[in-house]
Amino acid sequence: MIIDAHLHCTGQERADDVLRSLDEAGIDMAVLLAPFLSEGYSLHDPASLRRGNEHLARLVRGHEDRLIGFAVVDPRRPESSIDLRRAVDSGLRGVKMVPTGWYPYDEAVQPLFATAHELGLPLLFHSGIFIDGRSGRFCRPTFFEALREYPGLKVTLAHLGWPWCDEAIAVGLIELIHGVAPDRVMFRFDISFGPPPAYRGEVLSKALDVLGPDLLQFGSDCFLPCSGTHIAERKGWVEHLLDELHVDARGRERIWAGTAAAWRPDRERHAAARKGHRHGGARPR
Repeated sequence: MIIDAHLHCTGQERADDVLRSLDEAGIDMAVLLAPFLSEGYSLHDPASLRRGNEHLARLVRGHEDRLIGFAVVDPRRPESSIDLRRAVDSGLRGVKMVPTGWYPYDEAVQPLFATAHELGLPLLFHSGIFIDGRSGRFCRPTFFEALREYPGLKVTLAHLGWPWCDEAIAVGLIELIHGVAPDRVMFRFDISFGPPPAYRGEVLSKALDVLGPDLLQFGSDCFLPCSGTHIAERKGWVEHLLDELHVDARGRERIWAGTAAAWRPDRERHAAARKGHRHGGARPR
């Protein structure tokens, strides 16, 4: 099995085309992120993010066996917890956030993190530098340690935090040092390529040596709609590195699917939280 844990929507894709591309690339399941980087959508426009979340909810509906939708919200907004609950009620099962203009330890964003924790949702964050020239100063891996205030929260840092990869690995290592089983560790990392080609082997080798494959997961970071060939090319980059680093069959299984599968929402907790919300449970603070 192969799970692509990092695929961007643009608002232009259709479910049939997405599934066809996944089939062509040999991908069994995919985590799709609501649009926020394409024309008509912006992290600084909450209305556009709501439209993007609604689009993604329609896209994954009826295909939940293969497509997992992640909402995008701006946690600085007072209504962000309400927007997230609305997205969850529509069928989305996680949340993607990009620290730009805010730090993960800022007081203003804590209510959204608390809501995600209450609902049992995994969080995927951009970490590291931006290739479009925006400042990456908000996205250093150690800043995400503030999320340890929410025990049990599932957090993935994308791109292994490049160029702060050593820092990212250190953040992931802490619980392993104290004997926490990998599937219960708060932080894990997708290896979608932040590092340029010259760094990729070194970065992945260090992560495997220190963290092992149990905290690493594959993500293509492609933008839909795209061909299966494009996704397969990104997949091929990882296959080449795994061959080069002599990663064994178990390690490959974890990177291709096992880590992401363990990171998926706890369905029972997720359903109970949604039911509690609809019947007068905890409200966003």
